[in-house]
Amino acid sequence: MFVLSATSFLDQMNPTFLWLIAGAILCFLELVTPTAFVEMAMGISAFIVALLSVALPYFGLQVLLWMVLSLLLVFLTRRLLPKRSHYTLRDATEARTLTEIAPGQTGRVIFEGNSWQARCDSNILIFPDQKVLVIGREGNTLIVIPEQI
Repeated sequence: MFVLSATSFLDQMNPTFLWLIAGAILCFLELVTPTAFVEMAMGISAFIVALLSVALPYFGLQVLLWMVLSLLLVFLTRRLLPKRSHYTLRDATEARTLTEIAPGQTGRVIFEGNSWQARCDSNILIFPDQKVLVIGREGNTLIVIPEQI
């Protein structure tokens, strides 16, 4: 008996009201669990379909329209989001040597709180616990020069 009343309730429910509830729930979920505007785009699509449901009486056509609008809005919002940039090493940053760095050889430095492999390409011996400038990076090896030459 309960199953019959639930299905008859859904049959009598206005599709416009259904789309408004779906849009509100999806927009609220975007606030609670951010998904890079995916749920927001789907919610806005549901609001648009709610407006158009008066002219489109077929529920299957409304669902198809909602899916197409959702995809279009998701792709449009992706284009509006800023592009992620790769981490780049600043031009000249201070580091401190942990080990001696002989000319053309590698040693270790503390840079941004982490131990890095470092190399000095000039013919200068760099002693431990000396300030150096990071002038570049090749893979995981920092290229350094002494702060005061």
